[in-house]
Amino acid sequence: MSANVRKPAVAGVFYPDDPARLRAMVDGFLNQIPVEGPAPKAIIVPHAGYQFSGAVAARAYARLAPLHDRIHRVVLLGPSHRVALKGIAAPTAGFFETPLGNVQVEQSVLARLQALPQVGYLDSAHQLEHSLEVHLPFLQSVFDHFTLVPLVVGECSPEAVAEVLEALWGGDETLVVISSDLSHYHSYSVACELDSTTTRHIENLDYRHIGYEDACGRNPVNGLLFLAEKRGLKVTTLDLCNSGDTGGPKDRVVGYGAYAITEAPDSHVQ
Repeated sequence: MSANVRKPAVAGVFYPDDPARLRAMVDGFLNQIPVEGPAPKAIIVPHAGYQFSGAVAARAYARLAPLHDRIHRVVLLGPSHRVALKGIAAPTAGFFETPLGNVQVEQSVLARLQALPQVGYLDSAHQLEHSLEVHLPFLQSVFDHFTLVPLVVGECSPEAVAEVLEALWGGDETLVVISSDLSHYHSYSVACELDSTTTRHIENLDYRHIGYEDACGRNPVNGLLFLAEKRGLKVTTLDLCNSGDTGGPKDRVVGYGAYAITEAPDSHVQ
């Protein structure tokens, strides 16, 4: 596969493009949060500008600190905001670049995924997409070294997304990250009600009732919840707020949630 580099699309917009400022911002978010609770196998985290959702995302990333030298592969799925597509898009790039350095893409894994009909290469889906990019500086700050399996999810059923996640699930060396904001552009009070309902659905693994208006990343979220139900996993809400809580106006807000997916004490694969 190609060894080209996918350049940052939103550095200097969603997060600082200066490495020192970026590192200080991410560390500042992480250092404010005590490391507690079991380390998750998967997380659901928001992807807005850091000034709005960075502290929320950090709630999940802080829990990964004990795994800094154990996680070697990150499977990262997010929605497509700029390119309409059916199925799941893989990049041909060999590296994803951020101001903190390059992250190697595990192209051998992406090549194997091409055997699944819902997965194909589509660089245009990755070129300007922020839903994956904004998580890379957090991952680079938390883990010693990791390779990346980045996938942009278009229209795709929960079962089809879950099939891909199952193929990539791995063991203790693999983390699954699902990128999604919650409701968009409602009033503060309406957003709080909608996002609370969506959070209950996420906690209950109820992928059947999370739609487009509830979460922009509903397709990867629902795929993870489908698999979590199958594998007997547990979802814990770590934070829930919206842009009206984090410095934005309250007449048109975007919802943010952070969730940890862990093995339940009595979990088993059905």
